[in-house]
Parts: sequence; structure tokens; C-alpha cells
Amino acid sequence: MTITPPALSVFETLESEVRSYCRSWPAVFDRAQGSYLHDEDGHTYLDFFAGAGSLNYGHNNPVLKRALIDYIERDGITHGLDMATTAKRAFLESFENVILRPRDLPYKVMFPGPTGTNAVESALKLARKVKGRESVVSFTNAFHGMSLGSLAVTGNAFKRAGAGIPLVHGTPMPFDNYFDGQVPDFIWFERLLQDQGSGLNKPAAVIVETVQGEGGINVARAEWLRALQDLCHRQDMLLIVDDIQMGCGRTGGFFSFEEAGITPDIVTLSKSISGYGLPMSLCLFKPELDIWEPGEHNGTFRGNNPAFVTAAAALNTYWADGQMEKQTLARGEQIERALLAIVDENDGAGVSFRGRGLVWGLEFEDKPRASAICARAFELGLLLETSGPEGEVVKLLPALTVSPEELDEGLRILARSVRETA
Repeated sequence: MTITPPALSVFETLESEVRSYCRSWPAVFDRAQGSYLHDEDGHTYLDFFAGAGSLNYGHNNPVLKRALIDYIERDGITHGLDMATTAKRAFLESFENVILRPRDLPYKVMFPGPTGTNAVESALKLARKVKGRESVVSFTNAFHGMSLGSLAVTGNAFKRAGAGIPLVHGTPMPFDNYFDGQVPDFIWFERLLQDQGSGLNKPAAVIVETVQGEGGINVARAEWLRALQDLCHRQDMLLIVDDIQMGCGRTGGFFSFEEAGITPDIVTLSKSISGYGLPMSLCLFKPELDIWEPGEHNGTFRGNNPAFVTAAAALNTYWADGQMEKQTLARGEQIERALLAIVDENDGAGVSFRGRGLVWGLEFEDKPRASAICARAFELGLLLETSGPEGEVVKLLPALTVSPEELDEGLRILARSVRETA
């Protein structure tokens, strides 16, 4: 595919230098449907990024689009603050009946604002309010958002530096397998908690991703997550699972922690909870933690009613019968086989892979190669991004609705891109 980068335009002359994805994908996109995007010059791209995980059901999913159009055409409420609306009621009833009740999860639901970092901020604030302590423990290579509280529990040095002020009240601990299995799980963390001379203030909570997406597709073992929950219970700390990118079915089950059999005290959701790419986030927590005063955590855009409409349609369409989880795991096996073949083809070249469900990472010891592979894939019509602290991992994040044929197409392009950048 021959792609002519867009000429100097309003994007370069008016938009801030902070823009990033458009630098990796120099095209002006115009339309999208399912797993494909089309630019204004007629080029087609297979999407293995899915809006950073916010489009689990593909672009302009026809079922969700129909529900949204019908709602708008009847002049349904668009902006409602936190008022009761029919759209919010339909979402809450669907979420309870399709997601929470079948999993025996007791959570109260909070709408903290439109984005993932809003959900994380509310979770941190609530944990500190409940426990009366300031410190929160996070993990190496974690990513939890770009606002100050979320950045304080994020590991990436580049993103932390953008804060411009000290990021306090967060303490990092080693994520699962950080020491390549050479150190027993939590020995350092627990020793600091027990030692009155350690200098670690008693934490209110621990926040964790079961799979670190931005951190390099680092997958926590189920036994590690169970041990972490046990440690939190023994040490009177709340366990917060950030499921913003890995929830809503990305790893198979609706929640990524289901496989481990744990029940976090607090859970954050965003990205694909609306199903359609509309801004929406949730903070879920056990009922006994609901000590908020009315209006104590406020926000103008907490109630995105069009997002409630598409969210309810997504839950009722894809999660009522249990088939989505089975399909995601089957598609994941298809990716795993393809990545194994790529690693075998690059034997001795420092290539490895890891993942769960429909999130996978291909890591390169030659770190700049990952970016070169993504650039070549774009030229061949495939959208991929890198992750990891040095961009050393090629990240695969296709829609959950991707077909086996679309997966094969993208995986062939990936394999070709790896060969052509060797």
C-alpha cells in the first residue's frame, strides 16, 4: 500500500504537539465499520488496536448504532448530570441482571465521570476516605491514568514527568515475576508492612491491573492475585482492581479477575463499558464502603445517557448467554498459535510473547524493532501500537467481534512485518 502522508494542515498548525497516535498512523481517517477503518484517500486498515480497548465490539457496531439512533431520534435525554433517567435505569438493571448477579458480585455502582482516570481518582479518594490513610501501593510498570492522583500510582517515568509537580502518597512494589521468579511473592512488601522502621506509611489500598496493558502486556498469575487479596485482607488494606482496559471481556470473562476467583473491594471500568466508544466510566465497590456524602464527588459529565443506551445494548446482546467469553478464548488461541510460529521463525533473535484472551504482546530484545514493525504494518494496512516502558512490545488488541478470517489477515501482516524488519 502506498500512503502519502497528509500535507501540512490544521492538525499541524493548530493542534498541540501533544498529539501522538496520529504520528504513528499518518492518515486522515473518515469511516469505520467492524474491524476496519478507511481514510479519506480510500485506503483500508485492519484495526488491531480497537481504540486502545474502547471498541471491544468493533467500530459502529450495527446493533449498538441502531439503539443509539432510535434513542436520539425520540429526543431521549442526552445530558442529565446524575439525575434519574430511563436510560440510566435500563443500564443499571441490565448491569445488575447480566453481569453482577450471575457472578454473585455485591457492588454498588458509581458514575464518577467520563474517562478511566476519573474512575481511578474516585477509587483512590474513596479508599483514603474509608481507611483514613493517605498512602496507596501500586506496582512496577503500572498505568492508571493521566490526572495527578492516577499518575502518582503509575510507573512510567515519561508520563510521570509530565505532571510537573511531585507525585506523592503512592508507593510502588514489584509486579508479578518482576524478579524473574528469583524472589518469593510479596516478601519485600510484607516485610515493609511489618517493620516499624521501614518508613512505609500504612497503605489505605493496593491498586493493580491483572494484565498491565500499557506496561508491556505483563500477565499476573491467578495465584499471585489470590495471594495479593489475602495480603490485603490480613493487613487491613483495600484491594482495587483497575479493569479499565482489561475488563468488559478483553481477557475472556467480563471482569479480568474472574479467572483468579477473587472479589476486589473496588473495581474501575471504562473504555468498552459503553460498547460504542462513547465516554463512560464506573467505579464499583462493596456496599459497606459507600460512605460518600451526597455530591461529595461531583462532575458535570457523570451521566452520559447515550453511553448508557449503547452500554445496555452491548450487555444484553453479547453477555446474556455466555458465548462471548468462549469466542474470545478461542480467538485468543488462534493468536497464540500465530505468535508461537513467529517466535519459532525468529529463534535466537530475542523474541517472546505473552497474553490472555484477546490481548497479546510480542516483545523484542532489540527494543526499537517493535516500533519499526508497527510502522511497516501500517504501510501494509494494519493498525498496531507498542507498549512497555521502552516501547519494546508490539501490542495486539483486536475487537472481540473480530472474525477468524480477519484475525488471520492481520496475523499474516504482522508476520510479514516482523520478517521485513529483521
